[in-house]
Amino acid sequence: MIKNTKNRVVVTGMGVVAPNAVGVSAFAKALQEQTSGIRFDPQLAELNFGCQVSGTPQITEELLAKNFTSLQLRGLKASGLVYGVIAGKEAFADAGLEMASADDALSEMGIIFGTGQSGGEKFREAIHLIDDGRVRRLGSTSVIQTMTSGISAWLAGELGCGNMVTSNSSACCTGTEAFLMGYERIAAGKATQMLVGSTSDSGPYIWGGFDAMRILPTKYNDDPENASRPLSNDAAGFVPGSGAGAFILESLESAQKRGATIYAEVLGGALNSGGHRGDGSMTAPNGKAVQECIQLALKDAQVASTAIDVINGHLTATSKDAFEIENWSEALQRKGLDFPAINTYKSLIGHCLAAAGSVELVGAVLQIKHQQCYGNTNITKLHSEITDIIDSKCVPTKTQKMKIDVLAKASFGFGDVNACVILKKYDS
Repeated sequence: MIKNTKNRVVVTGMGVVAPNAVGVSAFAKALQEQTSGIRFDPQLAELNFGCQVSGTPQITEELLAKNFTSLQLRGLKASGLVYGVIAGKEAFADAGLEMASADDALSEMGIIFGTGQSGGEKFREAIHLIDDGRVRRLGSTSVIQTMTSGISAWLAGELGCGNMVTSNSSACCTGTEAFLMGYERIAAGKATQMLVGSTSDSGPYIWGGFDAMRILPTKYNDDPENASRPLSNDAAGFVPGSGAGAFILESLESAQKRGATIYAEVLGGALNSGGHRGDGSMTAPNGKAVQECIQLALKDAQVASTAIDVINGHLTATSKDAFEIENWSEALQRKGLDFPAINTYKSLIGHCLAAAGSVELVGAVLQIKHQQCYGNTNITKLHSEITDIIDSKCVPTKTQKMKIDVLAKASFGFGDVNACVILKKYDS
């Protein structure tokens, strides 16, 4: 009988495009200093949105020129594609990898890069051109800009990746799911390196449905930086955001052989769904399934619940924040002062939707690397249903030095889907 052993998997490269910073080092500084990237959005105001603030990454012409040719930029309107390419190429370079030769693809390297949708602005342009009978004016890149797998296909062509290349889509869980899928492929010995991550478009055609659902804050249009208030008793809804996060996951053996920098080790994780049963629905999580996902992640990682030092939660600044804390407490069987430190970055970047998991995972890995727990902002007073479960000292409001050996990161998505990853400080 063949013994089934998993390869150890580590993070050797990262890239990020976030509302408050572009690039890993700038993002680390922004999180450490609790710098907000939420701004007044004139386009939302012009279109009469109730919520007129957003977390939109600031992309310079210099950065575009660095990552795209003038020909590629012609007619390029898919912001999510732009974010994903920039983040993916940064992660690849950060890992010290070299692009494939002109003749042979990198057979041991694959890509799983997700998105919720792609090319909202390009779709809008296409609809008008087609309705006007001018279909030939669409341009040759309209397909790659609007197909979900456009981002993974683009990156594969840029870098020459020849292993599995695909795009996943699971709402807010997309990035965390892609991370786990890449981890599992390397752990199973089917790839040596995987570029994983997710991206999300900016703009009214992505965010309009949420504004119509009245789950976005409407009283902070003149005070954008205070609009997103996770865990607070006056949380008023999530701020729409966008961006991309990317990682190079690699077998430990390969990383050591290359002498690569190792950010953290991936111990394991889990994915599941509540099936819209019990208290779960299209828009609400099934608490039992959330708890099971966390427990399955611990089991897969072979980690005791008492070993978790920090949780980077989903925590969107809605009425479900307290419910999430309750589910973490039940899953870990920890409460009061025994509860781990917990934080969320959504007060600084908004809810980046399909990119949320990957952008926040970059921050989670940075916490391990720098042995810091980034502070929660915009908390007037912790919600009473939260303080009934955990001590306020478990919710730091300022960035602080902390010994972090094991960190849990979770995403709980629209459609009652869940993902949880367990990360560890790498010990050589």
